[in-house]
Amino acid sequence: MRPCWYASCLVLLFGMSIAAAQPGVQQDSLTPDQLRAFEHSSPQWPDIQAHLPDPMIGSPQQLEMAGDVLRARRFPQDALDYYMYAMRRGGKEVPLLNKMGITELGLGHSQRARTYFKEVIKLKKKDAEGWNNLGAVEYVMGEESNAIFDYKRAIKLDKKGASFHSNLATAYLEDKNWSGARREYAIALRLDPEIFDRSNSLGVTARMLTTDDHARFCYELARIFAVRGDDVQMLHYLTMASEGGFDVLEAMSHDQVMEHLRKDPRVLLLVHNARALRTGRASVENVPGALPPLSSQPEVQHE
Repeated sequence: MRPCWYASCLVLLFGMSIAAAQPGVQQDSLTPDQLRAFEHSSPQWPDIQAHLPDPMIGSPQQLEMAGDVLRARRFPQDALDYYMYAMRRGGKEVPLLNKMGITELGLGHSQRARTYFKEVIKLKKKDAEGWNNLGAVEYVMGEESNAIFDYKRAIKLDKKGASFHSNLATAYLEDKNWSGARREYAIALRLDPEIFDRSNSLGVTARMLTTDDHARFCYELARIFAVRGDDVQMLHYLTMASEGGFDVLEAMSHDQVMEHLRKDPRVLLLVHNARALRTGRASVENVPGALPPLSSQPEVQHE
């Protein structure tokens, strides 16, 4: 099984580990009740709890919104409760099941998440988000061929879903289908130019943005931005690829699109700097020749 992106893989899903708030706590060692008690020890909890609607009389919309707030504030188990309350009060099953599945996936409960997503497509066979989310959980579980099938179904139902194309591209990378990955990433960027610059954890769509070979992913994005003529983003992703240990210059020597950049001073500098960061043996100031500094680049966050 492949771990979620925030561990070592590439899933830009959402959320941070609850244990990250207090380094001394090991989340995996806690029972569900202990984990909930730990979450409730947060100083935020009393204020949030005071404004939660009554599950017995709240409207489905109020209860679902409470679930969204709880998920955003890192109280995933309480969020699951409120999504269930909303469903019992007559809320719309498909979006609620999608949100419950994504919440479970964020907790690392892949089998539970898959159960929710399968229920979604059982209730609504043409729900593109349900197929995409099923693909996401199957990708996390190491079932690339199933994930590719599911992503293709999502795209067939909604060709304008940028995240669906991005996720399919990621699965193609894992399958070493470089041309397919480039094609789908290019489509994703055309549909949503900011798809890799934005993090959204509150929707019903799981977004996969990298693979175990994250450095290769960055190189492929750099290649796409080179074709688009966006040097700033190209250099940004080349830097990330090089810092991740990918041999940028070697790859360029076999790449008609990138080969002309092998001797570009900016590329040589970023490769040198990345090597210095990885090894700790070189100094950036010791680069031979007068190489121009890289342009300032906006920080890109990966979910």
